[in-house]
Amino acid sequence: MKIVIIDYGAGNIQSIMFAIKRLGYEAALSHDVDEIRNADKVIFPGVGEASSAMAKLRATGLDKVIPTLKQPVLGICLGMQLMCHSSEEGNTEGLGIFDLDVVKFSKKVKVPQIGWNQISDLKSKLFINIPEKSYIYLVHSFYAPIGKETIASSEYDVEYSAALQKDNFYGVQFHPEKSSDVGSDILQNFLNL
Repeated sequence: MKIVIIDYGAGNIQSIMFAIKRLGYEAALSHDVDEIRNADKVIFPGVGEASSAMAKLRATGLDKVIPTLKQPVLGICLGMQLMCHSSEEGNTEGLGIFDLDVVKFSKKVKVPQIGWNQISDLKSKLFINIPEKSYIYLVHSFYAPIGKETIASSEYDVEYSAALQKDNFYGVQFHPEKSSDVGSDILQNFLNL
C-alpha cells in the first residue's frame, strides 16, 4: 500500500510517520503532485496557523490538487480545519471540501484545549470497533461546529465536530498519532478503507 503524507511544512510529521510504522507500513513524505495522486491513501497533517498554512498550499498549487483527490484522504487537526470552507483564524479561506466554517472557542474557556477528551456519536467506517466515549488527544483553539458531515463529536464549551466525512475525505480534529491504542485503531481503520 502506498501511503503519502502531504509535505507542506506544517509540522508534526514525524509522530505520524512513527504511528504508521508501528502499524507495519511505510509512509512517504511528499509535495509531488503525481506521487500524491498515485497514492492509495493520503494523510493531510497540520500543526500551526491556518492562514500561513493555506499560503504554503497555494504557493505549491496543492490547494487545487487536494480537493480533486479520489482515494481516501485523512486530514488531521489543522489539516481537517483547512478542508473546511473557511477559518476565523487569520480570516482564512479553506479548501471548501467540508461545508463548515471553523470558529474560535469562546472566552469562557481556556484555549487552546490541550489534552484528553471523549468522542461520541461515532458514525463511519473510521470508527469500526471504537467504543463510544473513547478518549483521544487534542490541541486546538478553533473548531468546526456540528454539521451534516459530522461523524464524531466532542465537547469543550460547546459540542463540536471531532471528525468529519464527505465522500472519500475524512477529517479528525484530534491527533490519532498521539491518542494511544484508540488512535492507532482509527489510523488502521483509515488504512483499511
